[in-house]
Amino acid sequence: MILQHRPPLHLTYCLNVHPGESWTENFAAIREKALAIKQRVAPDQWFGLGLRLSQHAAARLAGDPALIDEARAFFSENQLYPFSINGFPYGRFHAGAVKEQVYAPDWRSPERRDYTMQLADVFVNFLPPQVDGSISTVPGSFKPWIETDADRTLIAKNLAVVVAYLAAIRDDTGQEIHLGLEPEPDCFLERTDETIAFFENFLLTTGVNEVASLLRCERPHAEEVLRRHLGVCFDTCHVALQYEDPFESLKAYRAAGIRISKVQLSAALSGPNTPATWEALKRFIEPVYLHQVKALLPERAIASWFDLPVACEEGPAIKEIEEVRVHFHVPLFASNFGALGSTVGTLDQRFFQALRKGATSHVEIETYTFDVLPAEFSSGDVVKSVAREYSWALQELGYH
Repeated sequence: MILQHRPPLHLTYCLNVHPGESWTENFAAIREKALAIKQRVAPDQWFGLGLRLSQHAAARLAGDPALIDEARAFFSENQLYPFSINGFPYGRFHAGAVKEQVYAPDWRSPERRDYTMQLADVFVNFLPPQVDGSISTVPGSFKPWIETDADRTLIAKNLAVVVAYLAAIRDDTGQEIHLGLEPEPDCFLERTDETIAFFENFLLTTGVNEVASLLRCERPHAEEVLRRHLGVCFDTCHVALQYEDPFESLKAYRAAGIRISKVQLSAALSGPNTPATWEALKRFIEPVYLHQVKALLPERAIASWFDLPVACEEGPAIKEIEEVRVHFHVPLFASNFGALGSTVGTLDQRFFQALRKGATSHVEIETYTFDVLPAEFSSGDVVKSVAREYSWALQELGYH
C-alpha cells in the first residue's frame, strides 16, 4: 500500500508466508489469501504485493505471456500492485527441510545469476509506472562455502552482470529495478561492517570494472549504475541477531552510499541465559528452517551456532552468556512467548522516522513462520495473523 508519495514509501508483506513453489500455487495464494488480507487492511486502496517466485514459477511465467496477461488483469481489477519480489529462495521454501540449502545456488553460480535476471524479466510486466521495484537475494553465499578471494571476485562479477542487465531494462522501459543483498546470520555477508567492506573492496572495484566493460562506459558512470541497481535488503531480525542497533546500522549503510533496496520488518526470539530460556527454546526446534543462534558474551563478544538444536545442547554450559537471540521470525505484534521475548523492542522511533524520511522506498513485513510456530503461539489463521502484523507496522510507522 502507498503510505506516502514524497518521499515515496510503500508497505507490503512477503508472500513467502504462503506455501507454494509453482505459479499456479502462488496465484491461488494471491486470490485466496492476499485478497482476504487486503479486505481487512486496505479494502478501498491499492494494495502492494511482495511476490515470492521460485525459479520454477519464474520460468513458467517467463515462458507464457498469457499467464502474465492473466495476472496483470487480475491485479488491475483488484487494486493490487507488485513492487517487490523475494528472490532469495531459488527452490523449495516449505513442505520439507530447507536449512542451509536455501542459500543454494549461491552467487558464484550462473544459475543464481540467470534466475535473478529472469525475475526481472517477469517483474517489469507487473511493476506500475513511476514505482521502483526491489528484488531481495541471498547475501552472496553461506559463510562456510566461501574460502578464497576468487570466490568473492566471482560473486562480485555475477552481481555486476545483473546490475548491467537491470540498467538495460531501465534504459529500454523506464522501469527501475534494484537488487538487495540480504545479510543474514552465518552467511558470507552477515554484519553491517563486512557488507560495507564487500561493497568497497569488491563491488566498487571488480564489480564496477565489470559493469563498465558490459555497458561500454566510463567507471564513474558504471559506479553510479551499480549504486542505483544494487544495495541491501535490510532485515531487522538479522540485524538484531548481530546485536547491532538497527538505526545505527541503517545510518552506516547510508553514509557509505549503499542503497537500502528494501527494509524487512521482522523480529527474532530472545531470552536471558537461564534454564527456563533454554528449556523454552526447545519448543521452537523444527525441521524446516535453519535457526542460527547468537549469544552475547562479556565485552560484546558473540558465540554462534548454526542451528538451534546444537545451541540448546551446548549453550546452557556457558555461564558467561548474557543473552540469547535466535533466527526464528516471530510475530511483530507479540513481544512475549512464555519465558522468551523478542527483539521487536530494538525498533525504536528513530528507526521508523528514518523510514518515513526516505531511508528506503520499500517496507515489507517478513514473518513467514506462522506454520511452524508452536501451537500455543499460533492463531492457526494466517490471514488474521498477517492483518495483525499490518496493524502493528502501520501504528509504528505513524499511519494508523
